[in-house]
Amino acid sequence: MAPTAPDAPDAAPQGLRWPAEWEPHAATWLAWPHAEDTWPGRLAAAEDAFVEMVRALHGQERVEISVRDEPAEEAVRARLGPLVSGCRFHRFPTDDAWVRDHGPLFVCDANGAPWVLDFGFDAWGGKYPPWDRDDAIPRRVAEALALPRRQPGFVLEGGSVDGNGEGTVLTTESCLLNPNREAGRTREGMEARLATWLGAEQVIWLGDGIAGDDTDGHVDDVARFVAPTTVVVAVEPDAADANHAALAQDLRILRAARDARGRRLDVVELPMPPPLLVDGGRCPASYANFYLANGRVLLPVFGVAEDARAAAILGELLPDREVAPIPASDLVVGLGAVHCLTQQQPLT
Repeated sequence: MAPTAPDAPDAAPQGLRWPAEWEPHAATWLAWPHAEDTWPGRLAAAEDAFVEMVRALHGQERVEISVRDEPAEEAVRARLGPLVSGCRFHRFPTDDAWVRDHGPLFVCDANGAPWVLDFGFDAWGGKYPPWDRDDAIPRRVAEALALPRRQPGFVLEGGSVDGNGEGTVLTTESCLLNPNREAGRTREGMEARLATWLGAEQVIWLGDGIAGDDTDGHVDDVARFVAPTTVVVAVEPDAADANHAALAQDLRILRAARDARGRRLDVVELPMPPPLLVDGGRCPASYANFYLANGRVLLPVFGVAEDARAAAILGELLPDREVAPIPASDLVVGLGAVHCLTQQQPLT
């Protein structure tokens, strides 16, 4: 499939800022899973993990859930039981559940007013057609919330960038400069776009993502801000492991980096779980794919000893949040986990 050509962009409002994930949320958006091809033989188990995500969010923030139609909504309501009291349902058909990537990014303008950014979505470089229903989700969300919407005119997935809310953005060259998203991308060109649309004054370019990641290396499996100058980064000490070299390079880059205000970063190492293989293929299992909700850290766990280490590290870094373990061994069969399946709506 040919690379997606950029659409004519809308004009950007002045002074846009992308709030950090730890800032207060009005809601978390989910798209309820339904694609058997994504979770072959494990769709029910993936739904079980979604129930646990809703349980962790319940009482902390509203949960907005996209479902295909009325029968699907009734089935999800039955599955959630009393947890539905904290949920609002939207009959928005989707192709798949990865709302981090196909959903909107919420930003604020110079006056603090919220906007919906509707980046193009093409299923990670045209890998999984069709994707037209997913690509329509930002427009539908903006209409449901009565928020103004702008189309930047290029493909960008939410999992490919991470920000500190103060002008610094993390990303990877392997994804953001990949010609399968758009031919001819350069660092300089993408930095200008991120400055316009996310308020990025400093972009920290990491190299590659982790093994098994079909997104071409999303940063949310590698390194994440948890405070304005604190970054957790996945590390793999086993030199024979497929992730060792790329993660070691990313660690070196972060240790040498400065943020938009010239501050050095406090870089904290986060373990990787042991390789998770399904039918001979490696799944992209990573503790970096956590989600920061109001009062909670939703942490993907895999039933291994490293789970406790990852939870302890994040608990120490985020003492105002309870670590909520989300079973993710079945989720990552679909090639993503907790962060990939959530999208925050900031409280503005």
